[in-house]
Amino acid sequence: MYALNHYLILFLHLTPLSNAHQGFVVSFARARVKGLVLVARDADKLNETVSKVTSINPAIEVLPVAANIADEDGVATVFAQCGAKFGHADILVNNAGIINANGALPGDVKPADWWRNFEVNGKGTFLMMHALVNSLPTPETPVTIINITSGAAWSSPLPLLSGYAISKLVALQETAYFAACYKNVTAFAVHPGLVRTNMTHNTMMHMDAQSPELVGGLAVWLSHPHALFLNGRVVVNTWDVDELVARKEEILRGKNLTIGLFGTFGPEQFE
Repeated sequence: MYALNHYLILFLHLTPLSNAHQGFVVSFARARVKGLVLVARDADKLNETVSKVTSINPAIEVLPVAANIADEDGVATVFAQCGAKFGHADILVNNAGIINANGALPGDVKPADWWRNFEVNGKGTFLMMHALVNSLPTPETPVTIINITSGAAWSSPLPLLSGYAISKLVALQETAYFAACYKNVTAFAVHPGLVRTNMTHNTMMHMDAQSPELVGGLAVWLSHPHALFLNGRVVVNTWDVDELVARKEEILRGKNLTIGLFGTFGPEQFE
């Protein structure tokens, strides 16, 4: 396990708490971070997670904050309390997410229910990243952002998951934009694979699932300088990180692991 004893983690997990604390919280606690800011809407569940952290490493300072990351004032409260206790955060894990209005074609859902996906998966992710970069003591202060996205963001259209899939594409592209716009920001869009949570539909329960610890371990690995070459790109939880490093030059030469429209274009195609 890589040690992160010089980092403070601002760690977000809105839903679900159960597998999130098994994955990210456990992994970062074992990596001996100096502090954890835990954010969720449920204060009682937050306190349970605090107990989990301190049972692993009593030396970690933990700040639980009950807030809704889709609310701008709530996010401001998170960073105000983080600043008062720690100064600023070095790493942000955006694990909040919902899947709303699933199981129906896009023309059959209520627009407000469909749009709710974007309020959390898109707006909430943006608000947290926006607040992070504006909370830093200097524009040069380095930070790492790990946004949890989904393979649904780039796969062929999933007719019954349109709101979720498109909102996760928003979060994926937000990752690329923050990485491109700020030299001090290293950002990754992580597809965790299938990790069973209270969002997992019954029709997917028969599929092989990844362990929460595997996702958490990848987040810790991405928090180190050896992952800088993946800045602004998509990383899938089940990939071999040693192979990624071995293919570093190949990845940097092109547009691998990014979203775009690729092909042969131009008027010569019609001559």
